[in-house]
Parts: sequence; C-alpha cells; structure tokens
Amino acid sequence: MLLQSPWIPRLANIEASPAERLALALADDIVEGRLAGGDRLPAHRDLAKRLRIGLGSVTQAYVSLERRGLTRSVQGRGTFVASRQAPGDAVIDLSSNAPPAALDARVLARTLAGIARRIDADHFNLYAPPGGHLEHRRALARWLETVGLPVEASHLVLTSGARQALSLAIELACGPRGVLLTERLTYPGALALARWQGCRVRGVEIDGEGMVPQSLAAALEATPATAGRAVYLTPTLHNPTTATMGAARRRAIVDLCRRAGAWIIEDGVYSVAAPHLPPLAALAPDLCLHVNGMSKALGPGLQIGALALPAALRDAARERLRDLPAGPSALACAVVQEWQASGMIAALQRDLLHEARRRAGLAASILGTHALALSADAYHAWLPMASAAARRFVAAAADRGVRLTPPESMMVDAADRRAGVRLCLGGPAFADLETALTRLAGLPGRAG
Repeated sequence: MLLQSPWIPRLANIEASPAERLALALADDIVEGRLAGGDRLPAHRDLAKRLRIGLGSVTQAYVSLERRGLTRSVQGRGTFVASRQAPGDAVIDLSSNAPPAALDARVLARTLAGIARRIDADHFNLYAPPGGHLEHRRALARWLETVGLPVEASHLVLTSGARQALSLAIELACGPRGVLLTERLTYPGALALARWQGCRVRGVEIDGEGMVPQSLAAALEATPATAGRAVYLTPTLHNPTTATMGAARRRAIVDLCRRAGAWIIEDGVYSVAAPHLPPLAALAPDLCLHVNGMSKALGPGLQIGALALPAALRDAARERLRDLPAGPSALACAVVQEWQASGMIAALQRDLLHEARRRAGLAASILGTHALALSADAYHAWLPMASAAARRFVAAAADRGVRLTPPESMMVDAADRRAGVRLCLGGPAFADLETALTRLAGLPGRAG
C-alpha cells in the first residue's frame, strides 16, 4: 500500500502559470524543510483534482522539480522529495557572491548523458583557436542575446571565467600604466586585477543609480588622455551596493566616455536580472568591452567567460590569447549547448530568480531595523555605514561565526570614510543563511 503524502496542496501566490505556481510552492516547502527527504508527493491526478488545475500542469511542475534535483521519481511508486544534506555547524560564509545551488548529481548525470550523444571529439583532440571554437562562441552569443546584448559570435572571445575576461579587458583598455576610473566602491576582484596589472585606479562618486555622470565628467577631465584610460562599472546590480542604472543614466555615461575618448569596461555578470535595460555595449559597441559569464547566471562550477569587443580591439585580444591561452573547458561549453537545446537554461534562471527573491525577503525580514540596501533580484545586500564601523561589524560577525568581505577590499581609496558591509546571500544553504542573518541582527548596524 502506498504511503499518503504529508503535503497540503497549495499554489504559490504569484502571477504565473498553474505549473509554475505549483512548482514554486513545492520548492519552497522542500527547501525550507517543511517536506523532508523521502516524503512522497501527491499523485498527479489527485493533486490536479484538489487544486482544480490541469493534469498537464502537475506533470510540468513535477518535471521542473526533478530537473532541479529537489525530487526523484520511482517507477510504479510515485514522486518523492530527494534527500538533502543538513546544514553544517561550521563558519557560515557570506563573503562569496555566488548564486544559490540549483543543481545536483542527477541533473548533471542527465546532462552528461545528453552530451554523450552529440559530443564533437575534435573539441577535445585539438586546441581551440584563440577566443574559442566558433560554435561555442555562437552558443554564448545566443545566451547574451537573452540578456539584451545582440552580438555576433565573431565579436566574442571566450575565457575560463568572467574574471579572466575582465583581466583581459583591463589589459586591452588600460595597459600597464593606464588609468581605470571606477565606482568609489566596487567589485573587489576588479580592484585586485587593475592594481596587479599596474593600473592607477581612481574612484568616481556613486548614488542610488550607480556611477554619477557629473563626477565621472570631472574625473575624465582630470585624467590625461595620453595614457590608456578606461571606465569600469557595473550598471546592473552594482557590486557591492545593488544599485541599477536607469536607461537615461546609461546613455549619459556612454555620451561622456565618447566625448572623452575613453573605453568603457562593462561588467554585465548580473545583467540577467534586468534584460529590459540596454547594456552599455548595445548603446556603444564601438566603445565598450562587455564582460559576462555563466558562473553568476547558472552556477560557480560553469567557468565560461565571454568578452564582447569593439572592432578596434579584436585582433589584439586574439593575439594576447594566442600568447596566454585562457579558453573555457570544452566540456563546460558542451553543457551550455545541451542546456540550450533542452530549455534547461531558461528554467534554471527562473528558479534562481525565485530563490534570489526568497532570500532577499528573508534578509529584509531579519535585518529590517538596519538601513539595508537590497534588490529582490540580487544575490547580495548592502549595509551602508562608516568605514570604521564596517570594519568593526565584520570583526564582530567573525566572532559570531559569520565570514564577511573586508570593506577595504571594495574601497578605491583606503581613506574613504564612507563604506559598508556586503552580505552575500546566495552561497549558503537557506537554513544556514537564516542562522547567519539572525546572528548579524544582534550587531550594531551604524555605530561610529
């Protein structure tokens, strides 16, 4: 006799199809532990009848859950919640800005089985040309189009991760003695790469939409045009402040850089959250080096970077990659192709967007007394405070078992008295995130 399901049927209260509402309701209850590993889900027909939705909607929802690795189907017995590892008691890391885990071994096994049926052995037997195999660049070009950037495959070079693409962009646009203008608080990796390459870094004022045009204009005027000169910025979900530029601000930044003759390095790794806003590279393809990658969009293990280049820099980029190969794994590219063919990329991105919003809601509910800068679509949140207070906050968090990013790693000017604390919400298990945020809620948020 089959065990009865403990789940009380419901649909998520969102504007979506019945299948998506059912999948989200079940996913929430699984991830939050209201359903345990091994619990049986209701039979398809019974659930369709109780919720008054179509049988096909139930089937579609169950397929989506199994694809995420949240459930498993057993022939002749039904569908069950997959066993999940319990949260650990070690230090909880909120310093790494990664998307939530959305894949498990079963999903990857099915992916590899699909790849095996269509793999091109030459991608493993031969070295890739500088910039990557053409069909891999085509796959990344198709993906970039979904986030608002129509680009020819011939205008792309591929690297093993967005950080390598950013390193190449800084080298091409600035050179070893150039000047990089960026937000006064910015992505720590960009600061480290620029300084390692010998660039001088200058901070530009920011507000609720990111880089302030008037401040950029002053910085460009004060920077000699003789050396390599570039503007690096993240217009969508700025790291660390979560600010997103509106369309008018984006056009203003492009116009300033065009008049000044400065390159733009656009970090677009979070652009999947705002495909309705034009990337700077779409507004100025002749001026902009657009950095993107799959690890922030789908998962940290998918190390594929993409750099869309102006025509004037493409030959130099491929020449550099001929000297210092930095291409992505052929297997990682095959995964992207398989997921494009199966529709997995779109499904994963929908799931990750829902999970990002759920985690943002958790942060808002726990840290509501703090001056929290938060976007529902971001994997991080921002607690603005004085730099000295931010350092004390990070130290106090470490004493409570929560690892945070040191504020100075995001500051262009070490003497800047305005900083804050970045909280990376995506990496930990949901229960661990709740524990970490609860620990942080007891700390003073704006002292000193």
